[in-house]
Amino acid sequence: MSPETKAYSEKMNKTIDVVKANFASVRAGRANAGVLDRIQVEYYGTPTPLNQVAAVSSPDPRTLTIQPWDASLLKAIEKAIQTSDLGINPQNDGKVIRLNFPQLTEERRKDLTKQVRKYGEEGKVAVRNIRRDAMEDFKKKKKANELTEDDLKQLEKELQDLTDKQCKVIDELTAKKEQELMAV
Repeated sequence: MSPETKAYSEKMNKTIDVVKANFASVRAGRANAGVLDRIQVEYYGTPTPLNQVAAVSSPDPRTLTIQPWDASLLKAIEKAIQTSDLGINPQNDGKVIRLNFPQLTEERRKDLTKQVRKYGEEGKVAVRNIRRDAMEDFKKKKKANELTEDDLKQLEKELQDLTDKQCKVIDELTAKKEQELMAV
């Protein structure tokens, strides 16, 4: 990989990390602490990620328990979960909050599969946008006589190969998540 394309490759890898994080936030019918990653709790006036103010554990495949380090946060955590897009009602017993994940219905699985496809497509669009920005950058360098015609063609080919590879990775991640959703 040439030094010119290395920076764009790193951007594409970050895009894939974002896609993976989005997929982790989609609950697949079993308890997964990843679904709580986006939840922010009001802690001394500051929105703070839930996993920084509480211990999250999974006592069984369909339950998550959230035990805050500061008991006064129970109500704030409960409120944050209720206002999130999780679609699960928290149960507060005064010490811990329990989240029971129900079995997914066929309709809900199809909705989640559509959401996963959307995340995958957004990831591929982001990768293609990075490619477009890189191509524009290379063409400017060619115009300024910093690159030869042959160098430009080589960089374009390298960038296209990289883009195709990253899109394939996103497609594989999407297919794996869809399979996970439909198998539950």
